[in-house]
Amino acid sequence: MNTILIIAAVILILIGLVGSVVPGLAGPPFSWAGLLLLGFTTAADYSLTFLIVTAAVAVIITIMDYVVPSLSTKKHGGSKAGVWGCNIGLVISIVGLPFGPQGIIGVIFWPFVGALVGELLSGKQTRDALRAAWGAFVGFLCGTGLKLAYALVCAFFVVRDIIV
Repeated sequence: MNTILIIAAVILILIGLVGSVVPGLAGPPFSWAGLLLLGFTTAADYSLTFLIVTAAVAVIITIMDYVVPSLSTKKHGGSKAGVWGCNIGLVISIVGLPFGPQGIIGVIFWPFVGALVGELLSGKQTRDALRAAWGAFVGFLCGTGLKLAYALVCAFFVVRDIIV
């Protein structure tokens, strides 16, 4: 049983790592589930406090992943149309992801384009629309960075506890 839980924990950590960079796949909850499963093995001895704190961080980062792009778009002068465009661009990028390298590039490209088109359709000048689209892009990268950092920390704990 111990081996099965360890293998499942490693799989969840790997899904969490992938999910931290792939839109539409919630990486932090998968990473935390990997920690939780490993906590039920003899390989790790996580306290309840550790599991609660890491769960809270996973929830906060998951929520921030949806909020940060909107806040960044607004901070850079974007409107609701730009935020909606960014979100539509994210959906387009998720649909295109299975189609190889252009899908991976699309993860970065389409949210920017979506925000730009949304701002232009709302009547903004090109310069202002580009600034808002840049804000959406920066927010998207910040959210991805937060998820990736969390997934790497969880992976560190799992690897450390399995090896030691």
